[in-house]
Amino acid sequence: MSESSCKAADAKVLSTEPLDDLQRSIGKAADLGTRGKSSKRFRADCTERYIAGLITSFIQTRPKDSPIDGVGIVAILQKPSGPELLLQKQFRPPVDKAVIEIPAGLVDAGESAAVSAVRELREETGYHGEVSEVSPIMFNGQAMEEALAYEPDPGFCNTNLNMVHVTVDMSLPENQNLKPELEENEFIEVFSLPLKDLYAECKKLEGEGYAIDARVGTLAEGIELARRWKL
Repeated sequence: MSESSCKAADAKVLSTEPLDDLQRSIGKAADLGTRGKSSKRFRADCTERYIAGLITSFIQTRPKDSPIDGVGIVAILQKPSGPELLLQKQFRPPVDKAVIEIPAGLVDAGESAAVSAVRELREETGYHGEVSEVSPIMFNGQAMEEALAYEPDPGFCNTNLNMVHVTVDMSLPENQNLKPELEENEFIEVFSLPLKDLYAECKKLEGEGYAIDARVGTLAEGIELARRWKL
């Protein structure tokens, strides 16, 4: 298990205010502060789905040469005790909680989904991995600080992504002393859970006050269904 020095529990929403510019979507701006040693404050844009309105203009976050906005990374740590899913605890202003997520990020111009996934995995967690599979394009929104819309809902947002499967060889030297490259306003804790226990652990984490990202929950549901129906 690896953990960054930035604690998701150290972040909190200090205040919210409506966004003035429709180009930034219908939503709110959250003033994100930290507890503990740091007193830095950051601004985060987010949406809250409580009104209906006509949006007359948009901000384009997808590179012109890309069919996707970003990637979600299903990173499997190959351990002697069995495969484990790499997860993150990251504070998200829209829900005012630390969220259990898989690593994810926006693609850069000229990047393929596979290249983007390897880069994002290294930057957010420090792990070096190898891509084994890229999913079809999925329209399910993304919980990423760079995206204006947090809502994981194609009825509200046209954000899309590829899920990229990455295997991490824990015996490699580069996966021993991890060096994440986090942004100043990122509050990410990295940990892993055995795949066989993911469904039960998600329930446990929710009971502890964490929010479960839809992609993590869907993976857990899939594993539980396969187990229950002996697929």
